[in-house]
Amino acid sequence: MDIKKIRFIEPGNLPYRKSFRNLYTYEKYIRTPSHGILTLTTIVKEQVDDTLMYSESISKVVWDDVLDADIVFLGIFTFAAIRGYELARYIKEHSNALVVMGGLHASMSCEETAQHCDYVLLGEAEESILELITALRNDVLIDFPGVAYMSDNGGFIHTGDRKPPESFDTIPDRNLLYRYHKMAGHNTIWPQVQASRGCPHDCDYCAVVRHFGHRLRTRSTESILQDIRQAIAFHDDRALPRLMKLLWITDDNFFADRNWAMSVLRAIIASDIDYNFTIQARYDVGLDDEMLDLLKAAGFMEIAMGIEFIEDESFDIYNKSSSTADIVRAIKNIQAKGMNVRGLFIVGAENHTPGIGYRLAEFVLKYDIRGVLIQSMYFIPGTPVYEENKDRLLHQDWSKYCGHVVHNPARMTAHQLQREIIQASGKIYSLKNTIRAILTRRWREKLLFLGERFWQRSVCRDLRHELPNLPGAE
Repeated sequence: MDIKKIRFIEPGNLPYRKSFRNLYTYEKYIRTPSHGILTLTTIVKEQVDDTLMYSESISKVVWDDVLDADIVFLGIFTFAAIRGYELARYIKEHSNALVVMGGLHASMSCEETAQHCDYVLLGEAEESILELITALRNDVLIDFPGVAYMSDNGGFIHTGDRKPPESFDTIPDRNLLYRYHKMAGHNTIWPQVQASRGCPHDCDYCAVVRHFGHRLRTRSTESILQDIRQAIAFHDDRALPRLMKLLWITDDNFFADRNWAMSVLRAIIASDIDYNFTIQARYDVGLDDEMLDLLKAAGFMEIAMGIEFIEDESFDIYNKSSSTADIVRAIKNIQAKGMNVRGLFIVGAENHTPGIGYRLAEFVLKYDIRGVLIQSMYFIPGTPVYEENKDRLLHQDWSKYCGHVVHNPARMTAHQLQREIIQASGKIYSLKNTIRAILTRRWREKLLFLGERFWQRSVCRDLRHELPNLPGAE
């Protein structure tokens, strides 16, 4: 096969369109593009010069450019899978391009995904994507690990799991993403860097550990610093300065290797990097004073804590090693060090009853948690929670598998649970709390609260629209 032109596409849910909302509301028609597929684009560019990426998170796809490509790669998360399948079908109908799909959902649901494309790349594809291109160029059998596809006679072929790459120091070339530099001026899009992969924990609802594995693998410190510098320069290189200068370290468990994490933070402190950062973390980092001191000195202004639940019974049900008392201690300790806590919460656990939304909102307000993400229980294919609750799922409209209620809860109706999310958000981001934030918080925190209020209202508008169709609606 002659391969001279390759295009990558990140499907969007919803696909990008111009809107005034893009200036202040995240995820409606705009969101930060995927770091992973841009990294693959950068790697492939070294072998095929005519390589470019599109993301429906920030632009429309230029089809005149895509449809004459030799290969089109599509990367999908569960919430964008249906859109990804739609794009794959359109490409197959209107071009001769080979269609290859990958990403978390494609890996976790490879037999489903294989029905919509020529090949599925499984897991982390930095190495397998180059092997695939070489094999296609030489017209040889695709039999190396990390690929799935449908045979000519309709049988499903899985070539076996592939060992994750030990080294992933590639810095994504952000200029390879169509219109990214133009769109990076939006304060609803922020720079991001991934420093490690994997998590030693085993929460039943988490798809990340099934995709990246239990063992933490890390990038070199110099690669991380260079990536941070490039990400900052790319987003801040514009005539009108960005109001929010905040970089997100996207690791799911940056602190799993304590010594490595501390070495990275010390390197940031010793470098010429002067910026604000945010990062996800388990509660236990909040009990590590030495780590918190380094985070503060490095420029971290907040920690997005995966609190998930506010009752010990829920932690036990889902195999999460946490306790409410420890979480509260961690929150107070982080705040005492001069950083804010953002809370990531899940409702719809087996023990949750009507009123969980009110109880969660009271918890957030009592402990001054600055920003929340409240989502219904996750059901991502391949996770224990998904497998154990298949008979309770309402549908497989993957576009709703992004925090909306998609199952019949044990102790309330689906309609009640969705209302609990709406009510919790309304109480936390009430007009009274908005006025208080504007009057009492620092300017950067005022902007964050206002932005989150607009975003929460947008999310809740969509949740309300779904209420009449949920079981339990009158």
